Formats: sequence, C-alpha cells, structure tokens
Amino acid sequence: MLRLVLLACLAGAALAAEPASAAHTRAVIATSMGDITVELFDDEAPQTVANFLGLAEGSKTFKDASGAEVRRPFYDGLVFHRVIKGFMIQGGCPQGTGSGSPGFTFPDEINAVSLGLDREMALQGDRLHQQCAYQQREFTRAVLEPRLAARGITRSSSQQERQAALPAVLKDAAGVSLMDFYQLLGYRYDAKLPPSHRPVMGCLAMANTGPNSNGSQFFLNLAETPHLTGKHTVFGQVVAGMAVLEAIGAVATGPGDRPTVPVVIRSIRREGFVAPAATAATTGGTVR
Repeated sequence: MLRLVLLACLAGAALAAEPASAAHTRAVIATSMGDITVELFDDEAPQTVANFLGLAEGSKTFKDASGAEVRRPFYDGLVFHRVIKGFMIQGGCPQGTGSGSPGFTFPDEINAVSLGLDREMALQGDRLHQQCAYQQREFTRAVLEPRLAARGITRSSSQQERQAALPAVLKDAAGVSLMDFYQLLGYRYDAKLPPSHRPVMGCLAMANTGPNSNGSQFFLNLAETPHLTGKHTVFGQVVAGMAVLEAIGAVATGPGDRPTVPVVIRSIRREGFVAPAATAATTGGTVR
C-alpha cells in the first residue's frame, strides 16, 4: 500500500515505412548495423530538432573534450553506449559513457496539456499513478511533506503524529495532477506548442538528467514507455529501419548496459542533405 511506503519514506526522509508529413523533415541514422530513418517533429519541438540536425550536420557549435568551441558533424563515429532489450537504445554521448555533453543544455519542449497530464491525478486512491509509481520519494518530498508541515508536522514529530495527519494530507493531495507533480520537480511545459507525441515504440526522444537538461544524447524506444511521458521531449519517430533498431536492441551487453561489440553511429543526415564545403571538412577550428 502506498500509505505504508510513504510513511517509510517520511520516516527516513514492428513499423512499416511511411511518407513524412508535409511539414516534417526526415533524417537517416546510419549505423554499423544498418540505417534507421526517422521523421522529425519540426513543429512540435523546433528547438530540439534544430539542435539535433545542427549537431548532426556540423552547423552547430559545441565544445570538444578540450573545451574548445568547434563545428563539425558531432555524431559521426559515436556509439550507442546504452542498450536495454525491450526498453531503448541510447547514443549521442561524446565520451561514450553517458556522462558527456556538447557543452550546453536547452529546455524541454513538451505540451503536457495535450498529453492529458493535467487531467490524470498523481494519486489513484492511496496508490501513485502507474506513470510515477517509481517516484514515491519524490512525491513525498514535493507534495506530502509541505502539506504535513502546513499542519505542524515536521521531521521531529512522532510516527504516531505523522500517521494521524496522513489521511487528511492524502485527501488534500488527491487533487494534484501528474502535471502539477512534475512541475514541482522542475519540469516546465508549453501549452502553446502543437500537441506532443507520447514515447511509443520507435519514438526518438532526448535523454536527460532531469528537467531542461537536454544536450546531445538521445534514445530510440523499443517499446512503449508511458512512465517517461512528460519527462522527455519526443521529437521524432522511426518510419523505416525498425528491424535495424530491434537488432541493435538485441545485441549482447556488459556492465552499464554497454554493447560488448560497439554499435557505431556512422552519420546522421537529413534526407537530401548536401554539406557546405567548409562545414563538411571542418575539424576543430581547421578546414582541411
């Protein structure tokens, strides 16, 4: 039962190829195991798509390992450093470890209202909604503890006092939506954006370390992941090459879910892309 868990927390404080929509760009992720074509949601997540393509094609400046600002195709030669069968494959880390970045971050682009997060309550009876069931400690910290404090219940209060106050606190918290809860955790949403896509099988989304921490890392879903709804910007969908994605998702992995044989991202380019001469040949600050 959620009540018991919360008391403990308080005490311890396959897809066929499809034509791209008229307004959507398509890009090819060329890997050492084959090509994956994705349709990018330019309208839903314009900054995210621009960042992805800018890094991929070498038009966007980033910081290399030395801290120098450079401009070259960022993803070429990187690997899918994290592969979890039945979940997702993740790439785009310049260090190949999951801890690297392009030297900058940018905000999420998510329309939470279009996803219904304002209508889904975080509490379902005395249990957390399945989309946030793994976030019991965060819910306790962000939602329950402030309500307990408003009733004079603090960390120094007895367990009996806490237990006596909890029913009223849970009743009050019943009006907290998933959107409310996630906003308390720092997520920011934009209802002016077109409707967002959910993280379904074959989606392309930004990996992050929390709210508004997007950089270069991305993942491709091997299954529907409703618990990620509203927490990651979905900015594309596989339209061809799903068999390649599934094959990558089935490779042997070792510690840290890292493939034992590297799966290399050879390039990411929009369909029909022709690189400007200088951009195509730029490494660091030198044109060669």
